[in-house]
Amino acid sequence: MPLPLNQLQFILLLILFSLSRNGWCEAPREIHDQLVVVDSTVRPLALTLDACSGKYDNDLIQFLIRNRIPATIFATKKWLERNAFGLSVIKAHLDLFDVEDHGENHVPAVIGAGKKVYGIPGQPDVVHLRREVVVGASAIEAATGVAPHWYRGATAEYDKAAIEEIGKLGYKIAGFSVNADAGATLKRGAIEERLKHVKAGDIIIAHMNKPASETAEGLASALSELVRQGFIFVRLDQVEIRAVP
Repeated sequence: MPLPLNQLQFILLLILFSLSRNGWCEAPREIHDQLVVVDSTVRPLALTLDACSGKYDNDLIQFLIRNRIPATIFATKKWLERNAFGLSVIKAHLDLFDVEDHGENHVPAVIGAGKKVYGIPGQPDVVHLRREVVVGASAIEAATGVAPHWYRGATAEYDKAAIEEIGKLGYKIAGFSVNADAGATLKRGAIEERLKHVKAGDIIIAHMNKPASETAEGLASALSELVRQGFIFVRLDQVEIRAVP
């Protein structure tokens, strides 16, 4: 005998409430962080570079090496396996570059069948999310000899369940406050314009896996100007960060 409509509606509301309580109905979100500035006379910035898949932007990395600008690199296992030369350059300059976990295969940190970010499918379940994080971390340690402590998921968006699980695995999620190149899609002038407005404590996100883009040119110009203005660049493994709206 079918249930009355009001009972079906009540059951459906209970299911939706339960899913909402567990984060399944929440839209993925970016995590925005800034550095904790402990000395007002110092103007720190953190440059973070994602190496998703794709290639190695040698022009960008050589600019940072020449100008002694440190950066935190978030690399996937996939990128490490495809870019042996780029990895060798980074390993030769671990005084400048801290390499952290960007996952195994660049899968967004959202959990549930059908969930996507920017059209990219997320993880079907928690087990797959754990593999993405842990295998990615193991690849970083095997490649550099240093175990990572930070994680940034593909697309830099997360749902509640993924945030909780990443924390349980012992990794801190690396947010940001300034998106410099919009996934290496912006032209040089747009990158320069975005970085004109940074302030002490900002964490910049950009990309080092698309050498055909204008990211290297835009960052070279903008970062040189920031250094001239007295900003100091630091790595995430050297500082504390705080959440911002």
